[in-house]
Amino acid sequence: MAYLAPLPEQDRLRVLAADSTSMSTQLLVEALAREQQFDMIECPPDRSAVLHLLKREQPQIVLVTARFGEDRDGGCDLVREIRSQSPMTRVIVLLDVSERASVVEAFRAGAQGVFCRTEPFRLLSKCIQCVHQGQIWASSNELEYVLEALAWPTFPKFQTKAGSLLSARETDVVRCLVEGLTNREMAQRLKLTEHTVKNYLFRIFEKLGVSSRVEVVLYALGQRAPHMSVPLNGRRSQTAAAPPKSAAPISITHKKGT
Repeated sequence: MAYLAPLPEQDRLRVLAADSTSMSTQLLVEALAREQQFDMIECPPDRSAVLHLLKREQPQIVLVTARFGEDRDGGCDLVREIRSQSPMTRVIVLLDVSERASVVEAFRAGAQGVFCRTEPFRLLSKCIQCVHQGQIWASSNELEYVLEALAWPTFPKFQTKAGSLLSARETDVVRCLVEGLTNREMAQRLKLTEHTVKNYLFRIFEKLGVSSRVEVVLYALGQRAPHMSVPLNGRRSQTAAAPPKSAAPISITHKKGT
């Protein structure tokens, strides 16, 4: 067997990894370190530690779990900070499950790729390389989630200088309300339990300072996009706006078998 000399350090990709636990981060780093093209940087699951190492080590790629910290969307909040402090650093979000809300929120936060743990681990190396080359890494289904999200109307009033007033999942619930869906229908569409839907509604009421579903709908529709029309029965109809002619092409990588 021929011996392959390791690449010089300056030729390796510097990759910082921060998973949900120290143990899972260590395993991730050890597995990727077997690839000679990577110079791995292990980071504890702590926001300040990630930002400190980001500044000190200046990695080209950051791998971060979507479930970072106690908050479900903590990883995406961290992605925003990484992109703000180091715009040249490319970020890949690790997902436990490739669900619509997590995928859309990751890309909204500024990630250049999402990698679901259900995919073969060997593809993660390819994912890192493709993202480093300026491509977007996502499966066909994940790209469909993003395109569908772009087709949905936005709610400008939910945006503040400090960021989004509602989480991606809470915004999904509001959209369902605008369509006139019941709690059961919302649960089926969003793949949640009815109890979870109710919890989301209570959180939305609290954040918006309202006390009823009707007030939430009025709040949202008061700032709806010009091309969005809602009939009296509450069901959505929409004429998609034409994309700008000057839009630059995006290089997309599709994973085989998806």
